[in-house]
Amino acid sequence: MIVYWILLLITAFIAYCMGSLDSVVLASNFVFRRDLRKLGKGNIAFSNFRRIFGPKGFVKLLLVELVKDLLPILIGGWLLGTRGHAEVGRAFAGFCLVLGRLYPAFYGFRGSHGIICMLVAAVAVNSSVGIAAGLFMGAALWFSRYVSLGAVVGALMVVTLSVLLVDNNLSMTLCAFTGALVLIRHIPAIFRLLGGKEQKLSFEEDISYKFDQKF
Repeated sequence: MIVYWILLLITAFIAYCMGSLDSVVLASNFVFRRDLRKLGKGNIAFSNFRRIFGPKGFVKLLLVELVKDLLPILIGGWLLGTRGHAEVGRAFAGFCLVLGRLYPAFYGFRGSHGIICMLVAAVAVNSSVGIAAGLFMGAALWFSRYVSLGAVVGALMVVTLSVLLVDNNLSMTLCAFTGALVLIRHIPAIFRLLGGKEQKLSFEEDISYKFDQKF
C-alpha cells in the first residue's frame, strides 16, 4: 500500500509540473526560436501566427503540446501499471496534468483553457470518449466560432461519456473530474456567452500587415 501511494505521488508531481509548463514557451525556445507570446493576444495572435508560420507552424505547435501531454500520462500508466492499475495511472496523470494546465504554480495559478490536454487524457483512458468529445468540440467550434463554447461542449462530453463508457469506477471518476475541471474553469466564459460578450474566432485572412510594407 505504501508503494502504491508513493507511485501516486510521483505521478501527481510529474503530471502537474508538466501541465504547468507553457507549451507556447517550450515551442518558442526549442522549435520556433522566437517568442510567440509577442505575436499578440486573441485573434491578433492567431492571425499573426498563421501569417508567419502557416499550416506547418500549427502542426509543429500541436506536436509540442501533444508530446508534453502524452509523456506524463504514459509515465503514470507505466508506474501504476507495475501494480496492475495502468488505466488508473493514466487517468490520474491526466487529471493532474489538466490541473497543472488550468492552475499552474509556475505562473501564479493562472493557466489556459486546457482543452487539448483534456482530450489527450480522455483518449488515454478510453479512446472512444476522447475521440467523440473531440468531434463534438470541433463541430461546436466550427459552427459557432466560439472557442469557449467548443471547450464547454467537449468537457461536457468527456464527463457524460466517461460515466457511460469507462468500466473501471476509479478511472471513470478521474476522467469525469478532469472534464469537470475544464467546465469550472470556463464558468466566466459561459456567462460571457450568455451575455453575448464572448469574442468569436475569425478564420478570415488578416491582410492589415500589408499596409506596413514599403513600396
